[in-house]
Amino acid sequence: MPWTDTWEVGGWWNRQSNPEIDLVGADRAPIASHIAFAGSIKWQDGPFDRHHLDELRRHAPLIPGFQPGTSGLVVVSRSGADLPDGAADLIWGPDDVIHAWSV
Repeated sequence: MPWTDTWEVGGWWNRQSNPEIDLVGADRAPIASHIAFAGSIKWQDGPFDRHHLDELRRHAPLIPGFQPGTSGLVVVSRSGADLPDGAADLIWGPDDVIHAWSV
């Protein structure tokens, strides 16, 4: 992963559970001083597309400490991604998840 200062990965949601962010990478828990990335997991038949990315871009700045343009965006998809090059900072599929778990 490109964020070497990330020691904690979890999810985030507000008190209304809207939005729910699947992945948040931070320097520490329970209260982070730096949010490295926010991400979305789509485990469906179709690819992660522009609609999903736009939703992540709208919701990620609601995370306290997330900095648009500085904090990264991560996509995890069972069926790949249909996005322009450079649209997300990291795109992972199932093999990447299994590899990360086994390391």
